[in-house]
Amino acid sequence: MSEINVVPYIDVMLVLLVIFMATAPLLTQGVQVDLPKAPSEAIPDNQEDPLVISIRQDGAIFVNLGIQNAEEEGTRVTIYSLNDQAQKILNARPEVPVYVKADKRLEYGEVIQVMTVLQRAGAQSVGLITDPPELTGE
Repeated sequence: MSEINVVPYIDVMLVLLVIFMATAPLLTQGVQVDLPKAPSEAIPDNQEDPLVISIRQDGAIFVNLGIQNAEEEGTRVTIYSLNDQAQKILNARPEVPVYVKADKRLEYGEVIQVMTVLQRAGAQSVGLITDPPELTGE
């Protein structure tokens, strides 16, 4: 009788599958961002003063509280002091919404660096502020 018993191989395969399923989430790296599931809408004005981080084209970083005064530059910080500033605000108000407003000519890596600092400071999610697209009358 020349049959191969495959039951032990199936057991080994299932154990390996469980190991890979358990370790796969630990291997992923990146900044967690809650992406919208619908076209973006305007930020409501009645929202409690969100934390807005603005990044200029030259890389200067500004911290601002409140969407009403989001057009103002706010307090200038460095990438190193941003962690302390954001941590103080997020410890006092853990549910505060956090938004990043960056110049479109800025390098992607600088935005990711700021978002990583915000994540380390305790931000649950980080939103991105954009301008609405221009409508063409075709």
